[in-house]
Amino acid sequence: MTTNPTFDVTRTLPVDATDAALRADVLHGLTRTPKTLPPKWFYDARGSELFDEITTLPEYYPTRAEREILLARSPAIAAATGALTLVELGSGSSDKTRHLLDALPGLAAYVPVDVSESALRGAARSLLAERPGLGIHALVADFTRDLALPATPGPRLVAFLGGTIGNLLPEERAEFLASVRGLLSPGDFFLLGTDLVKDEAELVAAYDDAAGVTAAFNKNVLAVMNRELGADFDPGAFTHVARWDDRAEWIEMRLRSARKQVVKIPAVDLVVEFAAGEEVRTEVSAKFRRGGVAGELRSAGMELTHWWTDDAGRFALSLSTVGG
Repeated sequence: MTTNPTFDVTRTLPVDATDAALRADVLHGLTRTPKTLPPKWFYDARGSELFDEITTLPEYYPTRAEREILLARSPAIAAATGALTLVELGSGSSDKTRHLLDALPGLAAYVPVDVSESALRGAARSLLAERPGLGIHALVADFTRDLALPATPGPRLVAFLGGTIGNLLPEERAEFLASVRGLLSPGDFFLLGTDLVKDEAELVAAYDDAAGVTAAFNKNVLAVMNRELGADFDPGAFTHVARWDDRAEWIEMRLRSARKQVVKIPAVDLVVEFAAGEEVRTEVSAKFRRGGVAGELRSAGMELTHWWTDDAGRFALSLSTVGG
């Protein structure tokens, strides 16, 4: 752990964990039928740039909708929780968090959690320049695995923003929410961002924009495997697909092989055959309804106490606490 008067960093994630996880995910996902890859591998430096660009596109509403709620409701969130510690899972640049920090003047500690130490340090530098009195204890950790929080004063507000929970499959969501419940003591709160079910055309457009930025973002996973695993994927031989699954109520992003091809991935000693038209699922993005969110929270031992949406009803922030 490194320390200065206002900034600590604790690493619980092994330095080589990312490389090992990528290899394991590629071996598992590309040797099964149908083929899959987890969406976390979009986000190298280039992928993060592309996603930042996506959030500014006219078709992509979730970021704007969630920011609208945070701007309008952060004082209410602060009043409801009285939080002295803010924990943010998957904090990244901590950009949207600033609205909560502004509304919590009595905050004693901010605990951002992310797999990227460089992202945590960059966000901390920016936040401390604006708020030199803020105590920041960053955790380099995978929030989907066992997470131990530092000793900070309560009540604590654990935030998981951006609708990222939609990238987890139902069984993964249940496990994740149970782990969040394990972090909470009586009097603590959980703030969750969820994208909501809406018109199919609006949903598909958000994941298949006219400028092709999301297509480039989707294909970036191929560049990651080429660079990190010595693979020989030809991004031009795959097309971006976004489709709405009405039964599961989620968007799926896929990469479709434009032709029959064979790809070599030397770092994992793998040769992968693709049929013409065969697809690799690279992301699910589940959309939610209030009753479903409340039910999943309740199953994990939490009770929904507040529900806020943007004016258009596209996105929601829910506040919950330990169930009775």
